[in-house]
Amino acid sequence: MKPLEIENINKLDYLNVKEATLWASNYLNKNVTSSNILYLINYGKIANHSKNEKINLINKNELKSYYDSLQKNTNINHPLSFANFKEAQTTKHIHRLHPYKGKFIPQLVEYFLDSHTDFLKLNSYFDKNDIVLDPFCGSGTTLCVANELGMHSIGIDISHFNAMLANAKVSNYDLNMLQDKLESIIEKLENFYNNSNISAFEEAINYHLSKFNAEFFPKDFKRKVVLKEIDERHYGDKMAKEFLGTYNNLIKKFNININTSVDGKFFDKWYLDTIKQELLFIKNEIDKTDIALRGILYIILSRTARSCRATTHSDLATLKEPVSQSYYCKKHGRICKPLFSSIKWFKSYSKDSIKRLKEFNTLRSNCFAVCLNANSTNVDIKNELSKHNKDFAELIQIQKISGIFSSPPYVGLIDYHEQHAYSYELLGLQRQDELEIGAKFNGQSKVAQTNYANNIAEVLKNTKRFLKDDYNVFLVANDKFNLYPHIAKLANMKIINKYDRPVLNRSEKDSNEYSESIFHLKEKN
Repeated sequence: MKPLEIENINKLDYLNVKEATLWASNYLNKNVTSSNILYLINYGKIANHSKNEKINLINKNELKSYYDSLQKNTNINHPLSFANFKEAQTTKHIHRLHPYKGKFIPQLVEYFLDSHTDFLKLNSYFDKNDIVLDPFCGSGTTLCVANELGMHSIGIDISHFNAMLANAKVSNYDLNMLQDKLESIIEKLENFYNNSNISAFEEAINYHLSKFNAEFFPKDFKRKVVLKEIDERHYGDKMAKEFLGTYNNLIKKFNININTSVDGKFFDKWYLDTIKQELLFIKNEIDKTDIALRGILYIILSRTARSCRATTHSDLATLKEPVSQSYYCKKHGRICKPLFSSIKWFKSYSKDSIKRLKEFNTLRSNCFAVCLNANSTNVDIKNELSKHNKDFAELIQIQKISGIFSSPPYVGLIDYHEQHAYSYELLGLQRQDELEIGAKFNGQSKVAQTNYANNIAEVLKNTKRFLKDDYNVFLVANDKFNLYPHIAKLANMKIINKYDRPVLNRSEKDSNEYSESIFHLKEKN
């Protein structure tokens, strides 16, 4: 459909944004916001049928067709798909302090930990003030949910970064002090930026980009791509080459270094020189900060560093090739440039982190929550915990751990250290890739599967020394190799139930759908 003049339409078939949100909310029986509708327009999923730049006009039948196409998924009504939750809910408060590939959504943990989440559930496995263990802690979702539900929690992870992230989420801060420190760092960073040649360069390049994009990538460009009226790849490449001359002239005029080293370390390959200087400047300021705030400040810096890698906007999660020149951006449907400053992102993530921490503070309990950086196959939880929190260690001695809720790593699928390689280098963290269970570099061969099963079983055998006799263990896994029955046997446990769920709603964006199982294990008599 082509954009129409407002006076020439049948108003019964067309809606403004507010009307569209009300109609869609009623049609889908869930809350649809103005941002959701504007997203569909901006990314060409539906058309804006107004030629007036200040007005958005949506065809109701077109909107209905779009939502109907999504509803074709037969798994959408599965009780454990959580398809009714919006992304803002699955990434609520501290659950989006930092991206993490492979994490489960908090609603899944809530379903099994909280007896009040579903009136159809007949069993309650955990109660307030229980202790919950996650021996594959990852980004700390189980710890966050347990704390909110009034339960104590312990995480264990071999990755230094994962342990830092989990502890940064659940730690209790003086938020006024944190706010002051962030404002101080930002002020110093802005002075650093203004005294460089990047400020003038970005002002010039942004002016030329804005002018070029307005002429060659008008408002309806993305919609025409969706309707196949424009060959996106051919046109995008053509326009990228046309703008490149302007870009190179400005790089030369302002003497900007855009060289990267393909054979160098991660930082040398994936960051332009101006970004590296700013990130190291921020790191130096954080190093001088009170130790109570360093963890969360490092996480904000890490999140900033992730967004400032020299790659296209659509390749942040995958990293294909370093980008040091202007390019056609599929995500935004226009010519974009690499980042030359981290200020925008550090300011944005600082503000966002404070907001999320404040929100969690209204929900959090006074229960203990700690992630240990240790090897789950052999760690003495009591002794290790006593180094961090003696009161918590004594509590475990008194009442023991009630059970486990965890998502073990999958066989040869995710490189858990490499996904945060930028932070290991920037923050000087020690990598322990060789101790990862199911490490990606070991592949998915029969030998890799056998080693994986033995190691998961070792974790269960080691940690159940600290569990109550009538414990409950829940393990979330995509068991395509059917390893978990054998793992249960090796750990002298039995699988008493298995819940299968389609994964439609994920914390870290990924277009691939898959299924996973939640195995409920208990001690074998």
